[in-house]
Amino acid sequence: MVLTRPPAHRPRGSWPRRALRGGAPLAATGLLAGCNLVVLNPAGDVAVQQRNLLVASTALMLLVIVPVIALTFLFAWRYRATNREATYDPDWHHSTQLEVVIWTVPLLIIIALGAMTWISTHTLDPYRPLTRIGPNKPVPADTKPLTVQVVALDWKWLFIYPEHGVASLNEMAAPIDVPISFKITSSSVWNTFYVPALAGMVYAMPGMQTQLHAVMNKEGTFTGQSAHYSGSGFSRMIFDFRGLSRQGFDEWVAQAKGSGTRLDREGYLKLEKPSEALPVAYYGTVESGLFDAILGLCVEPGQMCVAQMHHIDKAGGAGKEAEANRERLEYDSRRARSGDESPAATFPASGRPPQGSVQPEGMMPRDQSLSRGGVNERESEPDRGQGNALPGAGRGTAPAQLNNRPVDRHQH
Repeated sequence: MVLTRPPAHRPRGSWPRRALRGGAPLAATGLLAGCNLVVLNPAGDVAVQQRNLLVASTALMLLVIVPVIALTFLFAWRYRATNREATYDPDWHHSTQLEVVIWTVPLLIIIALGAMTWISTHTLDPYRPLTRIGPNKPVPADTKPLTVQVVALDWKWLFIYPEHGVASLNEMAAPIDVPISFKITSSSVWNTFYVPALAGMVYAMPGMQTQLHAVMNKEGTFTGQSAHYSGSGFSRMIFDFRGLSRQGFDEWVAQAKGSGTRLDREGYLKLEKPSEALPVAYYGTVESGLFDAILGLCVEPGQMCVAQMHHIDKAGGAGKEAEANRERLEYDSRRARSGDESPAATFPASGRPPQGSVQPEGMMPRDQSLSRGGVNERESEPDRGQGNALPGAGRGTAPAQLNNRPVDRHQH
């Protein structure tokens, strides 16, 4: 007679502990319910249509993904080695019915996705004026869109309302259920104008104007940002978009007019210098033609506008006058001539070597121990930092590398 040891009994935890352990994932999932996924819960009709397109596209793709994943586990369990009831056919190689399903379903999904993409590409074209302000709500015939001129600065946003003669910094307001026509440009580098609750992102580029047509359907304050890295102050380049009622917007315009501050070319050139985390500011009056000068890169006196440059090129060139016009076309170096630096400028354009301890101009001090009490404060000696020259070394441009050919070439 053979005695066997009974199986060891593994003590289980108490039922409160098991309940707590099983409920922990559910509790963590519940915490995610407090997250505001703006892209999936927008407040503007254009963003709603984009959200619906995203959901529909995902659902169509899941028609293939979910069955494939489920069938993978089903087949693995059904045709396991220990299942003697499953059909064993090592010579199987073709099934017409299976081939039809495999190719027909993806083909139909591709056709559906293609049709959706074609229609939405034209319907949601940012340059196309809106035909509706909401589902089954066409734009009234007597409604005039609100024009907003947007300028991406380093590292802030300027909004000009030409029809109202006011401007704002790092804050934008618009009445709900009124189409908005954005005209977007940049002062120096590429950025993207992006209000997730309103519409998709659109590039802002210097010397060029992009457009966006959108509408806000809910009152509230929403976050706007740049989604394109543009230098050290990029993370602080955010603004508030305020959706207001008609009366609330009129009060906002009156508040801006009451600021008494005028935005002219001189004030814009000061505002254009790199700076971070500036507070909201309002301008009661705006110099006529300022946005066109910003767009033409000719705000500074004596600069030739891009439109003039295009006109000269179209006419066949300036001939002998080209030499005099050349200096007026130098836009990128004007900051260096005036003692300022462009974003991400390095030595010699900025007057400081790369990876130095002095932070870029206009950047909020990140490390007080290295900022020496000032932003972009230059010293006679090279800054401390990896890869810089030794103390006492000159700050001139490094000599050109020699590339002389050897006298006696190697004979092959």
